Amino acid sequence: MSAITRQMLRDYMHDALPDAELAAVEKALRESAELRALYKEVIEHEDRGEHTVGAIWRRERISCVSREQLGGYLLGAGDPEMLDYITFHLTTVGCPYCQANLDDLRKPAKSAKK
Repeated sequence: MSAITRQMLRDYMHDALPDAELAAVEKALRESAELRALYKEVIEHEDRGEHTVGAIWRRERISCVSREQLGGYLLGAGDPEMLDYITFHLTTVGCPYCQANLDDLRKPAKSAKK
């Protein structure tokens, strides 16, 4: 893995890295006081609140789709342009929130307890 950047630490904080990278960053944080100090700076910067359009867009997940839209995507139902957008959002953008929602929808329903 390459050097850990501020952006990677932000993504780590928001659980927006692939599992292998999350684990690598966590391990590096445990092993490096210098990296922990940088992570603390990143947290403090996030706590101050960035108010750019891009920051608000990411924080509020404005481009994310609803769970219902993801369900329609799994069924291949709905507006073709929306289905194309969802594919783009999942594969190109790689949204971890929507991917987690999609993974959850793919799980078989648990039978009701008797």
